[in-house]
Amino acid sequence: MATLILVRHGRTTANASGTLAGRTPGVRLDEAGERQAGRAGERLAKVPVAALVSSPQERCRQTAKALAKAQAAAGRETPRILTDRGLAECDYGEWQGGALRELAKERLWKVVQQQPSAVEFPGGESMVAMQHRAVAAVRRRDAAVEAEHGPAAVWVAVSHGDIIKSILADALGMHLDLFQRIQVDPASISIIRYTADRPYVLASNTHDGDLSWLAAKPRGRKPRRGADVGGGAGPSDS
Repeated sequence: MATLILVRHGRTTANASGTLAGRTPGVRLDEAGERQAGRAGERLAKVPVAALVSSPQERCRQTAKALAKAQAAAGRETPRILTDRGLAECDYGEWQGGALRELAKERLWKVVQQQPSAVEFPGGESMVAMQHRAVAAVRRRDAAVEAEHGPAAVWVAVSHGDIIKSILADALGMHLDLFQRIQVDPASISIIRYTADRPYVLASNTHDGDLSWLAAKPRGRKPRRGADVGGGAGPSDS
């Protein structure tokens, strides 16, 4: 029952200009994005990270490096940054590099907003395929981290807005057509714990707050009989 921390990359030059970057090479964090990644690293510095996995896109690898730097500054062993294509940005095909204000005029835009499960980007991938490969990637990696480091292990995946939204939707048992109700901001932190019976979403789209409780061994970390009726006692504060 390892714990997954999902971190979206910090703001990029494309985000700031209203461009759909997709898999365009050379898209990097801007100054605000670098600060955001640094703050995310500071929040995670109190948590020993067993594995640090990143999308192949440069903006995610930059963010992952900021997280690793914060681990080192806290006196922890610096985790090696691994890349996983399953966490790569959605292949937006012909939409890649387009201005969002122009893409919003396309007929497909309304479908993306209201029925993502029916969307296949021209020359790209479908949103269903995007979700399937992203969820498969994190579940596979989560099982590997637990097998190697034990059930109390915490690991980090750095990815993209739509990717993280689709992973959270799956964990929440939501149909993909509802995933646009989830907000995932640059450098935000979301947390999922997968168990034998179901995933538990512990946090979503957070920007501030102490995460040191993840370094403890809270009650409920061991396998249990399901969700605590009434909400349970939560993590230990000792």
